[in-house]
Amino acid sequence: MGVKLYYTTVTASRAVKSQQAEVMRILESKSIQYELIDISVGGEVRDEMRSKAGDPTAVPPQFFNEDQYCGNYEMFSEAVEADTVEQFLKLA
Repeated sequence: MGVKLYYTTVTASRAVKSQQAEVMRILESKSIQYELIDISVGGEVRDEMRSKAGDPTAVPPQFFNEDQYCGNYEMFSEAVEADTVEQFLKLA
């Protein structure tokens, strides 16, 4: 599967929770298949996400196509507004 969504099941941040829920709803509404990777299962998964994103402070949700970094929630949101989600996710 190409699209990978790094997310967390454990967060005190309402913003992160609502962003993740919105992202999943949009991907499902567009019938885009994706794989969920939960960073709360261990620090090494979070560190892997941050390393791949090139940002030591990156927080979920983060988007990848295989191992190619696509962007974060703000970038995804801009792609939704511009109707370029497939290009953002490197599917087009």
